[in-house]
Amino acid sequence: MITSNIKSLNYLDSGVDIDAGENLVNRIKPLAARTKRKEVLKGIGGFGALFEISKNFKEPVLVSGTDGVGTKLRLAFEWNRHNTVGIDLVAMSVNDILVQGAEPLFFLDYFACGKLSVDIAASVIEGIAKGCELAGCALIGGETAEMPGMYPVGEYDLAGFAVGAVEKDKIINGESISEGDAILGLASSGAHSNGYSLIRKVLEHTGASPEQDFHGKSLSDVIMAPTRIYVKQILSLISEYGNSIKGLAHITGGGLLDNIPRVLSPDLSAKLFRDSWNMPNLFSWLQKNGNISDEEMYRVFNCGIGMVIVVPNSDADDIIKTLISYGEKVSRIGEVVRTKKDLPQTYVL
Repeated sequence: MITSNIKSLNYLDSGVDIDAGENLVNRIKPLAARTKRKEVLKGIGGFGALFEISKNFKEPVLVSGTDGVGTKLRLAFEWNRHNTVGIDLVAMSVNDILVQGAEPLFFLDYFACGKLSVDIAASVIEGIAKGCELAGCALIGGETAEMPGMYPVGEYDLAGFAVGAVEKDKIINGESISEGDAILGLASSGAHSNGYSLIRKVLEHTGASPEQDFHGKSLSDVIMAPTRIYVKQILSLISEYGNSIKGLAHITGGGLLDNIPRVLSPDLSAKLFRDSWNMPNLFSWLQKNGNISDEEMYRVFNCGIGMVIVVPNSDADDIIKTLISYGEKVSRIGEVVRTKKDLPQTYVL
């Protein structure tokens, strides 16, 4: 019943633009179509997406992961850089499930904002679609939530959800890792999506301009470089070397010191050699300008290593050559040793 002396209110008056939401969905559909896999029975547009597990799997085990982009988003807002954080979002989840040997199958995103800007949201989701293409998984659905009063104008939050599958007898869990195994490191593209609260503190402390030259690029380009997605090259490596790929560690929050132990038994440790890989200029700049200790650097940042692979020492040289043939920058960064009481489970010499 409408009361005559009160203005008739609608959803738009409260700050939610249904038409804008529909417009965004229409812009997303062709982006998602580029990521479609044959197993997708129904994707974006329905109440739920349908995905058939490939009959190529005999005993499939589903592996799932979820993550966000963290305070890297704050710089995206301040610098108006929205086109690559979607790649970051996909990377954080697919790299996580990859370490168990899983092939990412599909991805869903959650985009929440106070007032929907179709252009900004479409730019973000274009990055998500690009990330899915790089990972070989389908962007199968998601949710766009316009919630007035919950977020400042121009800001949003992101969450992502990836599901993959691996044969039960091919799960990589680190159980076969033994003393003497080689630790290989694949190069990162930068800080990826971790440590940005500290990065922002250093920026604040130095007063550095995002447009200033940084070794031939703008500082903002270097800091906002999207997270590397390692899926296709690692899956190819697993296919070629099988059980020789004993363990994988995604160097995400917690840096080198906290992530490698996640694939080691308590009686084994990772001994890393600092001079065995090149630390990118960004990390040297952050350490110098933030007066950050070595230990803090290794615990907060990836320091130039985005993915770690543990392999038998006897196979290490061949695996390095194969990774180089894939176009990877790879270094032998350490070895597996017996744990010592007076040392942490990962340490850098």
